[in-house]
Amino acid sequence: MARIVDLRSDTITRPSPEMRRAIYEAEVGDDVFGDDPTVIRLQERVAEILGKEAALFVPSGTMANQIAMLCHTSPGDEVYLEAGSHVFNFESGAVAMIAGVILHIIEGRNGAYTAEQVAERLRPGDHHFAPSRLIWVENSANRAGGTIFPQSEIIKLKALSEKHGLSIHLDGARIWNVAAATEMSEAELAAPFDSVNVCLSKGLGAPIGSLIAGSKELINEAHRFRKRLGGGMRQVGIIAAAGLYAIEHNRTRLIEDHIRAKKLAEAINNQEAFTVDLDNADTNIIVFDTTPSGLSGPDVNNRLKKHGVLGTSFSGTRVRLVTHLDINDSDIEYVIEVFNKTQIW
Repeated sequence: MARIVDLRSDTITRPSPEMRRAIYEAEVGDDVFGDDPTVIRLQERVAEILGKEAALFVPSGTMANQIAMLCHTSPGDEVYLEAGSHVFNFESGAVAMIAGVILHIIEGRNGAYTAEQVAERLRPGDHHFAPSRLIWVENSANRAGGTIFPQSEIIKLKALSEKHGLSIHLDGARIWNVAAATEMSEAELAAPFDSVNVCLSKGLGAPIGSLIAGSKELINEAHRFRKRLGGGMRQVGIIAAAGLYAIEHNRTRLIEDHIRAKKLAEAINNQEAFTVDLDNADTNIIVFDTTPSGLSGPDVNNRLKKHGVLGTSFSGTRVRLVTHLDINDSDIEYVIEVFNKTQIW
């Protein structure tokens, strides 16, 4: 079989033998009744890491995002977020269908925007306008190429939210990567936010699961919304055990993914056919532009696939590659060799 290097996402990882052992040995109970000890430990540990009072285990990041929307808004409220945000682009319109909110899209830079951009868009207290209710931040920014939202700007957004009585939420699906890249703790990064969600299957290698964290009052409300969305689970400690293993063993190695991504990004940028914004190659996601090659993103992906390299297309001329714990140095060298075969372009 030809060699396959799968860089489509950091969600395609397989549980390690050690993680499988943790799953096998997990102590379980009925989580809907609050009786699963492994889930309880996971929730308490994630809340501790994020510096929040409580956390709730849910099946997916999309559900965590929808729960956060429901906790902070009412139908007809307005939410401020960047144009590339996951909740806007990749959740099948769920915020419109489930939360019934209006998304006020801000064209930011590298997945980030400023407090000034939000301030100039805030609605006056007039019945003609949707109520301004929530500021939404994604960090790192997937669609922008795993870029990091400046913490200094987040602090300004927090001050703005307090001044105008808005809530502020962090979609921190890959906050683990931000912590590794900045050497700030997850608690420091999450401190300005009223709520935060994190993913266990992105980067950390767990097979499934996300958590939403915040005050005890907010998480109590989140329980109700999880039930309404069908997210109540039973003997789910077998999954929570994988998450516990992931956060205790796989966070410290994330910098290895970043180093490999940077090396690959530099090699791709050296090709005349492609460009990469190396100044924003912050974490484990590479997004490169195929415009100089005259090829579309899907065309480039198809040509890479013939050589065993798997990626994804974001738009007409943008391709994403993601490093993860199942990718080693040899894999990166092979991918660079493929890109150096200029005859395929």
